[in-house]
Amino acid sequence: MPTNGATTGDGSRSRILIVEDDPELRQLLTKLLSAEGYETEAVATSMEALAAPDADLVLIDIVLGDEDGRDLLQELRRISDVPVVFLTGRGHEMDRIAGLKMGADDYIVKPFSPGELTARVASVLRRSRPRDQKPAPWSGLQYGSLRIDPVTREVEIDGVLIELTAKEFDLTLFLASSPRQVFSRPQLLEHVWSSSSEWQDEATVTEHIRRIRRKIEADPDRPRWITTVRGVGYRFESGDDAHRGRP
Repeated sequence: MPTNGATTGDGSRSRILIVEDDPELRQLLTKLLSAEGYETEAVATSMEALAAPDADLVLIDIVLGDEDGRDLLQELRRISDVPVVFLTGRGHEMDRIAGLKMGADDYIVKPFSPGELTARVASVLRRSRPRDQKPAPWSGLQYGSLRIDPVTREVEIDGVLIELTAKEFDLTLFLASSPRQVFSRPQLLEHVWSSSSEWQDEATVTEHIRRIRRKIEADPDRPRWITTVRGVGYRFESGDDAHRGRP
């Protein structure tokens, strides 16, 4: 039976780009994902991957012959917010954290079962689709100079548009919609990523918070908006001049 992530919201098949230099493994990945209902394209090099048509998810082997799949991830992140899943023989925690900090969405460690592969791919696809989220019942939020519009998915500070990725926006909006409420990393994985610590490293949350602070905070080391509650998690500081609705 096809996984839930095999089709998009309009009923078309999700497209997966496989970047794997080993011909046998490339063929196996193509066969497994195609059997689940995905449209697949498989390439062997970073150059081929960057020239390929847009995909809904990119599956990258970290070791691509003489190339490093993490270099490809960096190139992808410059031009796209497409979900990326690493395929790796490196199961060490530090390797996984390093990849997540670079923008990877998940890791699949070799050897893997067909069930794990398809479940992880489907989970990342579900988490990556803003259209799958329930629409917020309000038009917008403003906290002082910070304005968040869930309709246009835009964040402004003093009228200046702040460029956030889709997931960075989702996380900012979720925290800002419940000011002063503290959320743990597992809670944020559940509510923002529709995931859990069992499937996804909590470092994903930490890294996204770090990136958001670099974009919206005047001093990321002394954040005004998103603060850390040591030993617990994060909360959004509304200040005294907060109000709901459009300015």
